[in-house]
Amino acid sequence: MNIIYLLLTISVIVALGFFVAFVLSVRKGQYDDVYTPSVRMLFDDELVKGKTEVSTKNKQSIPTQEQQGSL
Repeated sequence: MNIIYLLLTISVIVALGFFVAFVLSVRKGQYDDVYTPSVRMLFDDELVKGKTEVSTKNKQSIPTQEQQGSL
């Protein structure tokens, strides 16, 4: 039973160590993305065009009720 207490204590210490390392890295700006926001505006138009092309293809391939009635 004593080994469970020892392992639990060690795992809590390791978890706290990882948490402290994570907090320090966030405060130092390790996870700040400075590149993507400046480039994002260059790719917005291409993404919108790609979505509209897909939606127009889907609309053309699905016959409406009027088209089905004329067949």
